[in-house]
Amino acid sequence: MNQPSIIRPVYLDCNATTPVDPRVLSAMLPFFTDYFGNPSSLNHSYGWEAEAGVQQSREILAAAIAADPVEIIFTSGATEANNLAIKGIAESYMGEGRHLITVQTEHSAVLEPCRYLETLGFEVTYLPVQPDGLIELETLENAFRPDTILVSVMAANNEIGVLQPLEKIGEMCRDRHVLFHTDAAQALGKIPLNVQKMHIDLLSMTAHKLYGPKGIGALYVRRKNPRVQISPQLHGGGQERGIRSGTLYPPQIVGFGEAVRLAVAEMETESERLIALRDRLWQQLSLLPGVQLNGHPTQRLPNNLSISINSVEGSTLLAALQPDIAISSGSACSTEKLASSHVIGALGLRDRLARATLRFGLGRATTRSDINKAIKLVRNSIRMLQEKPIDF
Repeated sequence: MNQPSIIRPVYLDCNATTPVDPRVLSAMLPFFTDYFGNPSSLNHSYGWEAEAGVQQSREILAAAIAADPVEIIFTSGATEANNLAIKGIAESYMGEGRHLITVQTEHSAVLEPCRYLETLGFEVTYLPVQPDGLIELETLENAFRPDTILVSVMAANNEIGVLQPLEKIGEMCRDRHVLFHTDAAQALGKIPLNVQKMHIDLLSMTAHKLYGPKGIGALYVRRKNPRVQISPQLHGGGQERGIRSGTLYPPQIVGFGEAVRLAVAEMETESERLIALRDRLWQQLSLLPGVQLNGHPTQRLPNNLSISINSVEGSTLLAALQPDIAISSGSACSTEKLASSHVIGALGLRDRLARATLRFGLGRATTRSDINKAIKLVRNSIRMLQEKPIDF
C-alpha cells in the first residue's frame, strides 16, 4: 500500500544547518564498515587506512584556508574550537597579559568563554558595531592595550551574515604582536579565506554549515611566524599534537573533508546563484512598509538575508509562516528562545523590533520557485499582521 507523500516546508534555514550532501555521505560510509580502524593504531593496515582518510581531509581543510595540514586540529565542532582557542590562549599567555578583545555581536560560543575568563580575573573589551553590523577599525585600534593577548572577531555573522574586514583586523593585530582568532563557522566554503594574507593565527570551523555531518569541526593553530602556543582543554592520550586528546572519528572527518572540497570547488558559481536569489527575495520584500534590512547590504554572506518588520510580533509572524516555510528569527544555537537577539539589539534596534526578525538562509537546494513561494507567503503574512498594528 502506497503511503501518502508528505509535503515538507521550503527549507530556508541553512545558516542554522544544512543536510548532508549525498556525495559526502558516500565518502563517509566505507569508514563505518570497511575502514573502521583507529587512526592512532599505526601498527597494522586497519589503522593505516583510517589514518589515510583523516590525513586526506586534514590536507583538504588546510588547502581551503592556505594553511599547513599539521596546523589543523580536529574538534567536535566550532563551539569546542572556539573554546579551545580562547581559553587555550588565555591560559597559555596569561603571563604576558590578561586582556582580550571581541565584538558584541559574536556567537555565544565566543561570548560565553570570554565571560567565563572574566570570572578568572581576565578583562574583556566587547566592541560595539555600527548600524550596518561592521566594527569600526578606529574603535578596535583604541581598544588595544599593552596587556592585550587576543582579538577574536568572527568572519561572517551567523544571524545577519555581515563579513568583517579580516585582513585589516589581522594587520592591526600583527603590527601589535597580538594574536588574532576568527570564528569562521559560517564563512568556510562560502567566501575565500587565507590565513596568511589575513594574518589569522587561529580559525574555528565546522562541517554542518556546508553540507557535512554534525559533530565535527576543526581549529587552525598557526605553527610559525608566530608559533602559537595553546593549552589543551581536553587531556588524555595526546592526539592532535597533544592539543585535543580523544580518539578521532574517521567517518565524520572524511565527511568534513569532502564537504569542504565540494564547497570550495563550487564556491564561485554557487555564490553567484545564491546572490541572485537572495537579491530577488530582498527586492520584493523591501517593497513592504516597515521592512528593513539588517546588516551591510553587500558585505555579507551570499546566502543570508536578515530583515526586521515594524508593527509585527516576531513569534506571531513565525507561527503564520508555519508549516509552509522552515525559517528562524536568528541564531539556532541559543536556548534563550524568548529573548530578543543580542546581534539585532547591537545594531540599535528596539527590543520589540529586534524580536520581529526573520533570517533567511538559502542553500544548494533553494530554487527560484522556492524564493517566489517565500516572497508570496511572507508578504501575505506581514500584510495580514500589519492590519493589527502593535503599539511599540
